[in-house]
Amino acid sequence: MKLAVIETGGKQYKVAVGDKLNIEKLDNAVGSDVVFDKVLLIADGESVEVGAPYLKGVKVEAKLLDTYKDKKKIVFKYRSKTRRRKKKGHRQQMTEVEITGIK
Repeated sequence: MKLAVIETGGKQYKVAVGDKLNIEKLDNAVGSDVVFDKVLLIADGESVEVGAPYLKGVKVEAKLLDTYKDKKKIVFKYRSKTRRRKKKGHRQQMTEVEITGIK
């Protein structure tokens, strides 16, 4: 089984062919193909290649399935004894992708 570690949106993800990921929003159209070229590591059986920081000539291909808003995150700031409260909500834009190939 071939595995890779990619970086996108400031985060790192361990992926294999057929995996579905929920990552931060990409500006591509739904149904289009996406190529991740920031590959940090590839493992295939017993051989492992590690980049410094990225591997050259290695790409991970994916298909963009959907874009959506994540659940609401509540940000609540409170200071005791001063009657100071601040409540704020945030919904992150997310993208669902399916990994189609590691090359």
